[in-house]
Amino acid sequence: MLLTKQLLAFRPNKMDWIFAIKTFIAGMLAIFVSFELNMSYPIWAVGTVFVIANPYSGMTASKSIYRLLGTLFGAIFAVAVTPHFINTPWLFVLILATWVAFCLYVSLLDRTPRSYVTMLAGYTAVIICFNQVYYVDTVSIFDMALGRFLEISIGVVCSAIVTTTIFPLHLGPVVQTRVGKTMQDTKKVFDLILSDQKHQDNYTQLLAHIARDTSDIHTMAVHLSYEKSKFKGMTKPLQELLHQVTMLVANLVAMSERMKQLDEIDLGYRAYLSQFHDEVAEFISDEHDIREDELKLLPAQFEQKFAVIMRHAKPEQQVMLGSLKMDIRHFILNVRAVKLIWQRMLNGDMSLPESISPLTTNYPSLHRDYGVAVRGGISAFITIFISSAIWILSGWKSGFMLAEMAAISACIMTALDNPVPALKMFIRANIYAAFIVFIYAYGIFPHVTSFWEMALVLAPFLIFCLLLYPHPPLTGLGLPLIMGATMGLNIQNRFSLDQIAFFDMSIGTIIGPIISVCVVHMVRAMSPDMTAQRMLSSHYKAMRESIWMIYGTAYRTHLRSMLDRIGVLNTKEVQSVALKAEINNALIESSAVIDFTRLQELSDKLSNESPLVVQIAELQLSLDSWFKERAKGNIDKEDYEQVLNALDRIAASALTIGDEDIRHRIQISVNNIRNSICHDGKDILNDSALLVGA
Repeated sequence: MLLTKQLLAFRPNKMDWIFAIKTFIAGMLAIFVSFELNMSYPIWAVGTVFVIANPYSGMTASKSIYRLLGTLFGAIFAVAVTPHFINTPWLFVLILATWVAFCLYVSLLDRTPRSYVTMLAGYTAVIICFNQVYYVDTVSIFDMALGRFLEISIGVVCSAIVTTTIFPLHLGPVVQTRVGKTMQDTKKVFDLILSDQKHQDNYTQLLAHIARDTSDIHTMAVHLSYEKSKFKGMTKPLQELLHQVTMLVANLVAMSERMKQLDEIDLGYRAYLSQFHDEVAEFISDEHDIREDELKLLPAQFEQKFAVIMRHAKPEQQVMLGSLKMDIRHFILNVRAVKLIWQRMLNGDMSLPESISPLTTNYPSLHRDYGVAVRGGISAFITIFISSAIWILSGWKSGFMLAEMAAISACIMTALDNPVPALKMFIRANIYAAFIVFIYAYGIFPHVTSFWEMALVLAPFLIFCLLLYPHPPLTGLGLPLIMGATMGLNIQNRFSLDQIAFFDMSIGTIIGPIISVCVVHMVRAMSPDMTAQRMLSSHYKAMRESIWMIYGTAYRTHLRSMLDRIGVLNTKEVQSVALKAEINNALIESSAVIDFTRLQELSDKLSNESPLVVQIAELQLSLDSWFKERAKGNIDKEDYEQVLNALDRIAASALTIGDEDIRHRIQISVNNIRNSICHDGKDILNDSALLVGA
């Protein structure tokens, strides 16, 4: 019912029509070339065009390369194993199911578009091997694999030619707009935090959205190497810029928490803070080019104006203001670093300033969910084994189509929290496609005698499906519908349709995904709440790892992955109120990671005989125990009390230190940890108990 309403409300715009007509032309070109080269299965050429189709040329080009690589790897595997195991069907199926499970596992760990390579390598091998079993008397496995690779290559080349020559649409301007908006959003939150009359509760939500946006842009950045915009080849600089933006998020979270603490004590400092904010805002908004030797510059009156705030604040606010000053200073420096990188990118310079420590690693420091990857691989293994067993035990000749479709559907949507609704749409689209194929095959194609007539009669249906692509709610219908109809028609140079084979394969294309739905529902599907709880467990494990970290590139990379995880967390549509609060707290808690490193650094500066060294070590052990239990979903009141007591002891001992700078830094870190990790000792136990119950 919802889909019907969306279709009735659907109104394609000009860009939708351009994209659909371009892709249709590329598809027809792929069929024409395949006909001229007398390829065995032109449907794989046109099917490739429709699978890799995207409004942006860079995304189309990257997916083309990934599809070629995935097909090549899958074909090599099929050629290597088929001659040895084709006569032992059960062992053959076991090997193929293991291969697909492994490929899908690796694919799910890689949250970049490159994951398409390994996923495709998995089910391509199944398609080639099972087709070889069906055509074993007429085609060799090498010819089958080579034909598949060449047909897909034709689709890729035709798609590339049309996409890059007819009204090409580049991703670069979109990325530029998104980056500009993200930078504006960080400035907006900074202004809100420092200029509001009183602290608001929605700052962390706004910051979580920024973290989510940076993760989205990070994925888009991979495609920049495959297009001709001014950002071509700037994937690494853009990803580095996004890593640096996450440091801004951490600064803003810390500022928000300090302001919340200050406002709870007294608002008198706000008037003087407003004047300070005006000068800082003007400084960071300056659009002049930044030189590398100016990265560490601060506003001219930074120290003097903040000293005025300190003089007019309450004594109990001094430590918090010291922390706020440090956070604002770091924010200004990080803003200038981001602006310098972006400035260089806009001028076509891909190099990173020497004074900025790169946070980019060989493998993206993004959140990886090993549990989902394992469950996805297991569900694919079981699906392929069950569907293949039905084929083998029944002796159903066309059962290979059932097994193929089960394998494909077990892989394509496994990255979703709960793939079942999308797979149900996939099944519905296949049913609709079967009716479309029947109409074309028996009502229209018998009257078609030339290629141009075929293109003309296919145009309305194909263009309609392609118009749905750019709209996410309708893509789940358009893509499987066009692929199901294209594959079902099995267009060839000498077109003929075996009625029995048609009905057999149509049944297989429907039953295969049904098997996949059943298995995925039992093994892989998880509610957003369950996924969020598992990610929160990973968050606390990461917090635990950060306790003994030293400030540096490794720490900043670790913090980047933590904030990426929080960004992903905020895309989950959780229902539990307690779980939403826990997700919000996770972002606040991450701001205290810097204080772990500060305490570790200060501990190294103190004499080994100082009681503070022992007390800091005791705090670290208490935090380790606390986070260990939190990662398991347990709330241990004793651990929690130990953390609070350890903080109290450090705060008391800090008063005896003669070095004012060290004493002040310890007081700041103790205050921040108490506020961010322990949430000032308020409601944490009750809230967490509610979460466990949820």
